[in-house]
Amino acid sequence: MTLQIDLSAIAANYRALAAKSPGARASAVVKADAYGLGAEQVARRLAAEGARDFFVALDREVAAVRAGAGPEAQIFVLSGHMAGADLGSAIPVLNNPEQYFRDRAMRPGRPFGIQLDSGMNRLGFEPAEWAALKDEILAQGPVLVMSHLACADEPDHPMNAQQLAVFQQMTQGVTAPRSLAATGGILLGPDYHFDLTRPGIGLYGGRPFDAAQPVVRLSLPVIQTREVEAGETIGYSNTYTAPRRMRVSTVAAGYADGIHRRLSSDGDRPRIDLLADGQACPVVGRVSMDLITADVSALQTVPEALDLICPAQGIDAVADVIGTIGYEVLTALGQRYRRHYI
Repeated sequence: MTLQIDLSAIAANYRALAAKSPGARASAVVKADAYGLGAEQVARRLAAEGARDFFVALDREVAAVRAGAGPEAQIFVLSGHMAGADLGSAIPVLNNPEQYFRDRAMRPGRPFGIQLDSGMNRLGFEPAEWAALKDEILAQGPVLVMSHLACADEPDHPMNAQQLAVFQQMTQGVTAPRSLAATGGILLGPDYHFDLTRPGIGLYGGRPFDAAQPVVRLSLPVIQTREVEAGETIGYSNTYTAPRRMRVSTVAAGYADGIHRRLSSDGDRPRIDLLADGQACPVVGRVSMDLITADVSALQTVPEALDLICPAQGIDAVADVIGTIGYEVLTALGQRYRRHYI
């Protein structure tokens, strides 16, 4: 099983998103092992592209990014300074008064960031907490003050303007760099860009950045091809019955590799195709732990591998079938794939 990752495409997507916010500095979100694609390799390529600021979710993600991005990069930890965290040279984005007092007691004089809750009700200082501590915190010199948009993927959603107004009000008088926009926020326009943008999923070829270059090709090796007679069943629970004589290939991958069972055929109706140079090979029967079966009757020659994700069928096309988002498709990919970087 091969997961091909195009680092040049990630770099091109970074440049394109940076160009959409020329008044701001573009960082890179590389949490969750760079959305499942390899934090060290992705950080190294983006650092070569000029990225100097990186965001991870947890302190244990820092080492891989540091190895790729180098000693001068700023690595922000979005979970902040949690009890027992080993932050090392990373910069915690503090989310509440408890984290702030812990950090200042344990890391006096060290750089820190602040996250404000502008309405998402997930992480960040609430307005009353921020009002009580704002002057003290600003006197300590945070290197970043940020918030996060809840509905940026929906450009017309009123929550976007509401959060923008709240963030502007909460950061009046702040001279530290400010950040509000991830990928969706970048696409909302310059009012949302402030000093630092935080592109994430757009780097990896996902919505809402529809102009993104495709980054991933997931190729699944064919183990066996057989003839199936009309009326015979395929896979667990006899959910698929061959309507005619057909050729069926079995490939080595399954839900243990992050390929969701909802990609199984719905009875006798395929939900998704595997692809051979763009030619459709419908998935028939159930996706099992390690195996998937596909109808290859239309192929003159069965190749050594069939693609689930490729330029003709991207991560969001797969996500649509499952009823989820491209983020989940990428981060669910398991560790059994041979990762090939180009």
